[in-house]
Amino acid sequence: MKDLVGFLSLVGLLLGCCLMLASCSNTNKSSANTVQASPPNQAQASPDLQSQRKQAEQQTRPDVEKQRKETEDEAKKDVDQDAKTAIDQTQKAVNAISENKTDEALSAIEQATGKINILLARNPSTALIPVDLAVEVIDIAPQDTTMILEIAQDASRALDDKNYPTARALLYRLMSEIRVRTYNLPLASYPDTLKEAARLIDQRQPQDASNVLLSALNTLVVVDRVTPLPLVLARDAINQAQARSQQDKKAAQALLETAKIQVERARELGYAGKDQEYADLNNQISSLEKQIKGNGDATAAFSKLKEKLTAFVKRQSDQKRG
Repeated sequence: MKDLVGFLSLVGLLLGCCLMLASCSNTNKSSANTVQASPPNQAQASPDLQSQRKQAEQQTRPDVEKQRKETEDEAKKDVDQDAKTAIDQTQKAVNAISENKTDEALSAIEQATGKINILLARNPSTALIPVDLAVEVIDIAPQDTTMILEIAQDASRALDDKNYPTARALLYRLMSEIRVRTYNLPLASYPDTLKEAARLIDQRQPQDASNVLLSALNTLVVVDRVTPLPLVLARDAINQAQARSQQDKKAAQALLETAKIQVERARELGYAGKDQEYADLNNQISSLEKQIKGNGDATAAFSKLKEKLTAFVKRQSDQKRG
């Protein structure tokens, strides 16, 4: 009898240990689930970080934010709503095909085709029609021109060695610009794409039709326009120098020196680096510095310099890259 009681006690002890181990295991699983749930929260915080960065840009460099806003507003004027509708209807057709709603897909393609016909009639000689855009401030280039030259030399060596991934990464570090990226509908090929998709649906090949439409959506022509930030900063420094030229000549001269440095930085970063305009701007700034030392009126010289710099910034911004 004592042996039986002892055996039952041992069994009870073992069961208790098992229950404790199971409880610990559940606790560990719960902790693991908590850890796994944290990455989505981190991803959700990303837009907040972008918002904070944009807010900081607005507060610390209002001239840059002003230029970005002006650039964006100007670019939006070129976005064609009929072309945008054609793209939206193409996407609608793809979604309808995925839901086996071929009638809806054909209707969407028909509406997209109608918009394309309007565009062709309105723009017979235009190859690309803007449908969407994105504006971004990219400012990761060094302030020191010596460092800029070192990175450029490393990129050149990487290109010579056909090490293009390294060259791309290095060239990316030489960017200081407001970039407008425009997505364009190619009028020459898009109508044929829609016709082909409609034909494939009629022949009961919806998946092939979807692939054709997706290919068209993925091959919108991308065109970039950039405004060099150093030139924007130089223009702002010149404006500030003019405002202070009468009360504080030393401060005005320091601001003009800042403008000169930013102009040189733009040249070293490769924003039309061989353009003669850089030398002319540098000479005008140096001449203006000398005028400020005297007692003469430098208003005309400031106006001439600002006009020249503004025209140069516009000429750079109007260049298409893509």
